[in-house]
Amino acid sequence: MRNCDVKNQKSVFFLVLLAAVMCLSGFVSASGTGRVEVTKIWDKAEYNSFVDLFRFQDQWYCTFREGERHVYGEDGTIRVIRSDDGSGWKSTALLAEEGVDLRDPKISMTPDGRLMLVIGGSVYEGKTLVSRQPRVSFSSDGVNWSDLQPVLEEGDWLWRVTWFGDMAYGVSYESAEKDWITKLFRSSDGVDYELVTILDVPDSPNEITLRFLPDGEMIALVRRESGNRHAWIGTSKKEPYTEWAWADCGHQVGGPNFIILPDGRMWASGRAYGEETKTVLARFNRSSYEPVITLPSGGDTSYPGLVWHEGRLWVAYYSSHEGKASIYLAKVSLPE
Repeated sequence: MRNCDVKNQKSVFFLVLLAAVMCLSGFVSASGTGRVEVTKIWDKAEYNSFVDLFRFQDQWYCTFREGERHVYGEDGTIRVIRSDDGSGWKSTALLAEEGVDLRDPKISMTPDGRLMLVIGGSVYEGKTLVSRQPRVSFSSDGVNWSDLQPVLEEGDWLWRVTWFGDMAYGVSYESAEKDWITKLFRSSDGVDYELVTILDVPDSPNEITLRFLPDGEMIALVRRESGNRHAWIGTSKKEPYTEWAWADCGHQVGGPNFIILPDGRMWASGRAYGEETKTVLARFNRSSYEPVITLPSGGDTSYPGLVWHEGRLWVAYYSSHEGKASIYLAKVSLPE
């Protein structure tokens, strides 16, 4: 019995030592298959959230909201940080607008090679929302950004744009008396937008990410906030993108994003709901969303930015599982 106790003690010691080494190296064991390396990259504000990630001129750019809490209180500002290798990060910009709560920054690149930020701007009186309207800003170097410029109309919320060819496409959602309305817009300069169509999605659709296949097919992942709350997947084969087919993906998804890999596979990410909220990675196609990997996360979490780089999926997201909401970067070797 004593020999068994010694062996058990050695086994426990080895497991504890292994866990410590993994934590120090930044490697963690996420549920599901695939190798995951996660590090916290920013926590300087009281509340750090709503993330996006982009690779530009051989450097990494991560943008997110800094504020006091998820909503209300001190108005949010938009931080942009940069890294050569994804390890050490430095701030390059802080965008603010007096009296306006800035949130939901999304970053892309224009056809002429500039970075573009789409940012939501809300005005509150206490806890009452009195107005909201999207803003855009542009930069040639990731450091110097143009003044925030309102786009669309008051009441719109342009959540993300995706460039395809020389056009930016994005969906704005606005609340109505009976349901929320989602409108597909396009723009050649990121500033002036024309309405393409109203998407026929019921049950309070809101946050929508659009991506394109090489042949021009547009795919949408739509968050829904009433009914069964399952996200919908939409496909539109070709311009002018007015005819859509829709499928219920079977899962509620918050802060939805997805990426199309060079080999044609699609992976999605967002907030998963259950006994605990988590940020997950999911196999994704035109009709299904299959959660596979759960990232270290919990509490207030999600809004991932996704970039494919050198055979791994880089995921920037926020989470409050270690206390206050902070920004994390995961490097994921996806399962086959």
